[in-house]
Formats: sequence, structure tokens, C-alpha cells
Amino acid sequence: MTFKFEKLDVWKRSIEFADEIFGLADDLPQTYRFSLTDQLRRASLSIPTNIAEGSGRDGAKERAYFYKIAKGSVYEVVSLLVIVGKRGHITREKYRFLYKETDEIASILSALINK
Repeated sequence: MTFKFEKLDVWKRSIEFADEIFGLADDLPQTYRFSLTDQLRRASLSIPTNIAEGSGRDGAKERAYFYKIAKGSVYEVVSLLVIVGKRGHITREKYRFLYKETDEIASILSALINK
């Protein structure tokens, strides 16, 4: 048995993305452990969890509501990544990769919201 959300490409990608963010957060200096690191983890986890919750809702408006929350979390991660980059804790290549993923995940979520 599989849940509806497990079939969604955007959910699968957001799980992989959250895993990447967790790896990045693990590598941040100890001074950020209870601020930036925690916020990055929570925001990245919010993406797949809200996609999953939205997919379980019966109405289109309810689904869209949770997909919008997930999309907001994508934007939150982008903002946090900029700060991590400004502090010199991420390579340009890694930043570009993660930024591209956030852009694509946000685009897919926009399509789901407008469906």
C-alpha cells in the first residue's frame, strides 16, 4: 500500500532536498546549532510534510492551502541559504544546486496549487 503523496514527484524531490539540507546543517559551525541550523531543518521538513498533509485532504481548497504552506517553506529555505552563503559556509556550486532545486520544487507546487 502507498499513500497518494508517495506517488508525487514533488514529494520525493522535497524528501531528497530535506536530506541535503540536513547534511548542510550538520556541517554548520556549532555557534549556529540552535538558530540557523534548527530553522533550516524545520523549514526543509515543512516542505514534504505539508505536501503529504495536503494530498490527504479531500477538497481542492484544502489541498492548495497546504501546498501554499510548503511553497512558503521553500522560500524560507532560500532566504536561509543566502545567509549561509554570505557567511561563507556553502560553496557556490552547492548553493546553485540547492537554489535550482528550490526553484523547481516551487514551480511544481505552483502548478499543483493552480490545478
